[in-house]
Amino acid sequence: MTICIVGLGLIGGSISLALKANEPSIKVIGVDKSKINTTIAVELGIADEIMELIEAVKAADITILAVPVDIILRLLPQVLSELPEGAILTDMGSTKELICQSVENHPKRKRFVAGHPMAGTEWSGPEAAFKELMPGKQMILCDVEKSDPEAVETIEKIFRDQIDMRISYMNSVEHDRHIAYVSHLSHISSFALSTTVLEKEKDEESIFKMASSGFSSTVRLAKSSPQMWAPIFTQNLNNVSEALGAYIEQLIAFKKILDDRNEAASTQLMEKANEIRRVLHEIDNKK
Repeated sequence: MTICIVGLGLIGGSISLALKANEPSIKVIGVDKSKINTTIAVELGIADEIMELIEAVKAADITILAVPVDIILRLLPQVLSELPEGAILTDMGSTKELICQSVENHPKRKRFVAGHPMAGTEWSGPEAAFKELMPGKQMILCDVEKSDPEAVETIEKIFRDQIDMRISYMNSVEHDRHIAYVSHLSHISSFALSTTVLEKEKDEESIFKMASSGFSSTVRLAKSSPQMWAPIFTQNLNNVSEALGAYIEQLIAFKKILDDRNEAASTQLMEKANEIRRVLHEIDNKK
């Protein structure tokens, strides 16, 4: 099997390394606009060969778009048009509604399977890729009823059987609404907290002397690529804005409790928040 991976960074690179670790016979053709990335990807064994986009798509059985969502939106119709007979196209974008809408009426729509791996780190580039990133994580497939069953089954086998991911299915609209709360809002919170601290505390040495592991873990996501996340927030604007509004209401309520020196209410609010421990524990037990 020959797989074309467009985007040889953390996600595309990790998918390739996981596939190759399980099935060495798989050939990976890499596509990336960065010559530095392509050179490193070949050195690290992420890509066996580097080609230009259309040449690579025409040579592959499966093409995976693992680039920022604004680039996916631009490339998807073009790549789908060039897809060879019997080949399959999938994407790894963190938003799904606009991406799926962009090829809604495309004559080859059924050969596209929309995907989103719930995996990542704050690092980017091929050097950040590692084969253990994807196994055990969730792969969400969206609007599968609009894809050929055979294409869906093939993508399922690659991510479930060869990479050991857990497959779930969602409507693309529902996906974007939920992901705004459980992923996109987390990144905004981290970016905002990091900016707040940096603006208020000009003495950086003092910050890092005082910073605990709790602070470091909370702002970890602020190290994520702005070039990747800005288009995500734009594409999922309505859902992200709604989630952010709900979060701001909680912050305002917490601030009022503190301003009123209402320790009982503060304790009650935090005890309510502790409920997340039980919810996450139950989810972990179901895995």
